[in-house]
Amino acid sequence: MSLPTDHGAPADDVFDAAFAWRDAGGRAALATVVATWGSSPRPPGSHLAVSDKGEMAGSVSGGCIEGAVVTEALEILGGAQPKVLEFGVTNEQAWDVGLACGGTVRVLVRDLAPAEALYRVAIEANRDGQSRALVTCLATAETVDLTAAHDLPVDIAEAAQAALRADKSRAVEDADGGAWFIEVIAPARRMVIVGAVHIAQALAPMAALAGFQVTVVDPRRAFASDARFPGLSVCNDWPDEALDALKPDSRTAIVTLTHDSKIDDPALERALASPAFYIGALGSTRTQSKRAGRLAELGFDAAAIDRIHGPVGLDIGAQSPAEIAVAILGQVVARMRLGPAAG
Repeated sequence: MSLPTDHGAPADDVFDAAFAWRDAGGRAALATVVATWGSSPRPPGSHLAVSDKGEMAGSVSGGCIEGAVVTEALEILGGAQPKVLEFGVTNEQAWDVGLACGGTVRVLVRDLAPAEALYRVAIEANRDGQSRALVTCLATAETVDLTAAHDLPVDIAEAAQAALRADKSRAVEDADGGAWFIEVIAPARRMVIVGAVHIAQALAPMAALAGFQVTVVDPRRAFASDARFPGLSVCNDWPDEALDALKPDSRTAIVTLTHDSKIDDPALERALASPAFYIGALGSTRTQSKRAGRLAELGFDAAAIDRIHGPVGLDIGAQSPAEIAVAILGQVVARMRLGPAAG
């Protein structure tokens, strides 16, 4: 959900649980990571929901502070005021949850009810492919939607617009030193895999586990079937038609794997005409050179063709389909997290 923002399904699960508790007549508290320093298991915008029965969904750390946060959450559901908690994670605790060193995390804990409607609207907007920015004053725990807020300090409104453009949740201060948290709630990133081959059978479920909404495209029905890709979206249209319908945006990664120019090239044409944040194509350096030549003949310049990661994936010596899938997903995540120079 927030940034790095792409928690996708796990973050949705937090609100699915919290809304279900509320719909059943119960109460729910929401703990949100608002800032971190040093090494932290969970980024700003990560959530832990706690019901009045002590049920939990999500996390705000690798497990080292959850107990204290749950205690505070239950006190708030019992009538206590919202709180911003700060925890120092020691090196020893960090090691226990898989980090190299410790750090500090700041967590806002509050009753979900006052902001519940805003979260419901934001998550519904995500389903339509739209992002939202919710802005919370940490002194009062009052939350507003940026699109409907008219009384935010000008500098905070500008910071929220910048956070929304950058797709990154962050803590900020206003001109008077007041503390605010800007939470970007965005749709899950998408991955379109063109070519329902063995590598795709490994890559698609890996990408789904990493929070991507995955669509496998291949006009060959014997390859692209529900039996070969259980639980995933499968499309048997030609790739150019499929991508026209999918409308890839800046939160979309496109990977071509067929090694067949009749299928891959139309997909790459559409990919290069889109703002997709990652484009990758399977094949050797020689194959990529020939591919570049064909795309140049179609009018794409060198800068456009250089957007294609080809050969696709990190250079880790991968050989098996599963290893190649790991290399591809690693490169996609590096591009997503670290920017254009990564991978």
